[in-house]
Amino acid sequence: MSALSAYLENKIADHILGRVVFTAPVTVYLALYTTAPSESGGGTEVSGGSYARLSVTNSALNFPDAIAGVKSNGTQLTFIEATAGWGTITYWGMYDAASGGNLLFFGALGTPTAIASGDQLVIPIGDLDITFE
Repeated sequence: MSALSAYLENKIADHILGRVVFTAPVTVYLALYTTAPSESGGGTEVSGGSYARLSVTNSALNFPDAIAGVKSNGTQLTFIEATAGWGTITYWGMYDAASGGNLLFFGALGTPTAIASGDQLVIPIGDLDITFE
């Protein structure tokens, strides 16, 4: 299950109702968490051990058309190899910046995954689902 952030909910509402045009980011950045973020942010993002948010071009190739209100990744998403343990990854977040920035979406991983030194987190095609309800 995933959710839109409060930031993105407001941007979409303003866009649809004609107040302000929202321009989608050209690149989005996938973040990993060991504790849950919420609509307003928060959570514990991974740090150290060479961790960096994963840069993903915001395109139809990487995020094909939604089906039944669900948008999924169209390509495999592979994070850099950890040089130290990252802990147990339980959630993900999608941002409009490589650091800081605005949280757009967030959700739980289907299976919490412990990342030790030398591991890489890989999200197979179709496994990152963003649900619009």
